[in-house]
Amino acid sequence: MTGGEFALIEAIRARLGRHSDRVLRALGDDAAVVKVDGLVVTSVDAFVEGVHFRLATTSLRDLGHKCLAASLSDLAAVGAEPGEAYLAVGLPTSVAEREVLELIEGAEALAEDLGVTICGGDLSASHELFVAVTVTGHASSEDEIVGRDGCRSGDLVGVTGRLGGAGAGLVLLERKEHGLPVEVGARLLERQRRPRPRLEAGMALARTGVHAMIDLSDGVASDALRMAEESGVELVLELERLPLDEGVETVAEIVGMRPADLAASAGEDYELLFTASPDAHEKIETASDDAGAPVTWIGEVRRGSGVRLLDERGVQRSLRGWDHLDSRTATDRGRRGQASR
Repeated sequence: MTGGEFALIEAIRARLGRHSDRVLRALGDDAAVVKVDGLVVTSVDAFVEGVHFRLATTSLRDLGHKCLAASLSDLAAVGAEPGEAYLAVGLPTSVAEREVLELIEGAEALAEDLGVTICGGDLSASHELFVAVTVTGHASSEDEIVGRDGCRSGDLVGVTGRLGGAGAGLVLLERKEHGLPVEVGARLLERQRRPRPRLEAGMALARTGVHAMIDLSDGVASDALRMAEESGVELVLELERLPLDEGVETVAEIVGMRPADLAASAGEDYELLFTASPDAHEKIETASDDAGAPVTWIGEVRRGSGVRLLDERGVQRSLRGWDHLDSRTATDRGRRGQASR
């Protein structure tokens, strides 16, 4: 770092804007000051080189975008309006000052697009590059917030958008020859490198009265289980109903997997999985369509516990998604360049 810490902070400050009148003080003081009415919703994430991403396949600009997007997806999952973000970055000597600014610029471009203000954070020397992100969202009352624990027996299980694209994009990061049309491969890589949090859809679904919701950061297999456990119910999902991104079938064949298995286990699609009363399905479909996130119904909630993932013959599949503390999945994801929630 040729200019030192304070020069870098000033360079970062020059690249950040304020995108809300809630923010009274941001980067430049010891603490940010935000004016709040109602509830504050907070989520914290960490992304570590070699565990969540690999710089050989991830640009710093993409990394900044993705870390912020993954964190904001947690706000979408509870139906909160996005507000502010804070980034703490650990810098090894191998990362140049211009690369740090690229990371910040990637995050700021997304923040500006979504009306989020990056209010500050921290810089530190580190043996490995890491990015820790704290995001805050807002809601007028507790009634506007949806948790993981509200599933009810008899609910339908729905999901926004399409699945498997990010996982397929991860495979393509390592493979120059894949047989896909150029535009299809580019879209899959974009889903891996620059995901979009479903913020508008999350707020719309919360307003329609969905009972429970979670973002698909770690894969349907893992995230559905978390929702089932929090709610004390069983989720029965039909894998053949999963809405697949274009190109997922081809990529699944390359890696020797069933397409639905790839979509259910790969993660990082940042779509929303939710449950709702059957009589609300038309209202939910309309609200989701208006938010640009069409809904597919993929199962139901029953009395019991856990998740059953059924194939087209009704046979239960044993699948797992991302586990943050499992050294095997961590090594594999970091080696291949994936950044996860």
